[in-house]
Amino acid sequence: MVSFNESSTVPSLLRNVVENIHKPEETFLIDKKNSEWEEISFRTTLDNADAVSAFFLDKGVIKGDRMGLMIENSPEYVYYDQGIQQIGAVNVSIYPTLSEHEVEYIINDSGIKAILVGNTFLYKKILKIAANCRQLLYIVPAFEEYTKVALPEGLRQEVIAFADILATASTLAPSVKDQISAIRNSVKPSDLSSLIYTSGTTGTPKGTMLSHYNFVENVKVCLEQIPVIDETETFLSFLPLSHVFERTATYHVCCAQGCKIAFAQSLELLAKNMGEIRPTVMNCVPRLLERIHDKAIKSGTADGGLKAKIFLWALEVGSEYRSVTASGKNAGLILSARKALAEKLVFSKIKEKTGGRLKFMISGGAALPRNVGEFFGNLGIKILEGFGLTETSPVMAVTEYHRQVYGTVGRVIPGIEVGIQDVETKEIISIQTHDTFREDFECAEGEIIVRGHCVMQGYFNKPAETAQAIDKDNWFHTGDIGRFYRGNLQITDRLKNMIVNAYGKNVYPTPVENVYLKSLKIDQLFLIGDKREYLTAIVIPNKENLQETFKLPESFFQQPEVFITEKEIIDWIGQDIRKYSAELAKFERIKNFKVKRNPFSMEEGEITPTLKAKRKVIESKYAPVINEMYAESVEAD
Repeated sequence: MVSFNESSTVPSLLRNVVENIHKPEETFLIDKKNSEWEEISFRTTLDNADAVSAFFLDKGVIKGDRMGLMIENSPEYVYYDQGIQQIGAVNVSIYPTLSEHEVEYIINDSGIKAILVGNTFLYKKILKIAANCRQLLYIVPAFEEYTKVALPEGLRQEVIAFADILATASTLAPSVKDQISAIRNSVKPSDLSSLIYTSGTTGTPKGTMLSHYNFVENVKVCLEQIPVIDETETFLSFLPLSHVFERTATYHVCCAQGCKIAFAQSLELLAKNMGEIRPTVMNCVPRLLERIHDKAIKSGTADGGLKAKIFLWALEVGSEYRSVTASGKNAGLILSARKALAEKLVFSKIKEKTGGRLKFMISGGAALPRNVGEFFGNLGIKILEGFGLTETSPVMAVTEYHRQVYGTVGRVIPGIEVGIQDVETKEIISIQTHDTFREDFECAEGEIIVRGHCVMQGYFNKPAETAQAIDKDNWFHTGDIGRFYRGNLQITDRLKNMIVNAYGKNVYPTPVENVYLKSLKIDQLFLIGDKREYLTAIVIPNKENLQETFKLPESFFQQPEVFITEKEIIDWIGQDIRKYSAELAKFERIKNFKVKRNPFSMEEGEITPTLKAKRKVIESKYAPVINEMYAESVEAD
């Protein structure tokens, strides 16, 4: 059984599983090697972790030292993390997609001593900046081909193959294991577990200090709020473990509960991997769910005729069944029979593509459009939404399994307080806890603030920024705008994203953007209009839909012109801009737009690794085009 106590730490969770839930030889990790899925036991995982611990203890690593990881999700990530954490070292995971400059900054700011590197591309990136990283002592490649990469002349760091470290797992002396055990038992919940660097939408990344207590308590209360997760689950992991959401909601949950973790090969192979692994739980981001929704709608209605009528009929039946059962009423024989038929004809075929065993998916990282959540609910696939930040370990609220209010991120987790503060007067409008929950409670919107066990220890070596984020009453200011609706927390937008038009009207971009994103023609939309008379937007079309509609070759998307000028494409997008504008207030409607040929990218510095738009960067970079939209007299509605 899961056992949490006052001394629980991240490395103690997995040891508890082996002592109380699973036998050591049972499967913990599942990974694809040479086209075959390989099952890795708890025993192998812990032995490899001990090998990592022994190696770094021999190198003089001590409690509190920072240790880097720049590697995709894999068993190697787990071995290294468990190995360093149980000797009190600190996990500093770096997004593999960051630039050399950003990686160098994080290595030096945190003082990383050793870094695990996952592939040739990342290895070359580290070698290029190694001379500027004076505290970095060891580079640990976790792939065989590293020997083919020429080392720069005068490299100060020692390069050690991770395979060589793991090879010592079976030969560790009992005295070494006893030493590791003693250090592991000395690690305190208040000790620093990880530095996770913020994605830098508003400036220099900051190292968020999260303790073992932060992580363990977050896992504990989330399992209390979603008690249906048990030791039989298989999670499919594809979101980066360098991000706090996947780290806590997949990795740490599985370490605590004894669930299996299967590592997806890539985002491109995710659908294939789902069919092979047949997961019972997955953590995901709204964009993935939107794509599944869009493809399902397109596939179900593309041919028209009887097939489309059956598909749309099934969705109506699912919606009716969901509404009736959610209100606590009995569906009755006729509706239940119609639902069973819809399941057989439509829903089962969509579910089979996910592997056919999904109990639920947890969506985080951004707001899930309400219509997408309702679509999955109509199919009978539960989507639990959660909300939090890196600074809150991360979960502050999450949907209860038995009670869903679409368009909200669920109930406040146990043990914390969540407040809504008026943006202008700074008066606290409402404070809610898990225990004060009422299904009929609502309040006005404001900035979301939080205090309690989930709040970080602060920003690493940045006392001024820490004091700015956490006030004298210990409230952490999230910078997110929201309110309570039917007892659940509802997110409106980021405070810094708020657009104030020339007439003083406040517009939060996310809800407006989500209305337009209902269009199957639109993949991304970036709203503009601060201090302007009306709103405009940069629109990214759905590439697959655009190609199919206009029979476009791949070369069309490789042209140097950033924006599409073909009138027929602009008119095609404009049809849906006008259609969905009708759902918005007049001051929220897009009056003009430009169609960007390709998505915003991390390489261009336009979005963060968590896919959030860097508003200032985009507005500055495309200022001439934006000004052109306001100079034109053409309006989109």
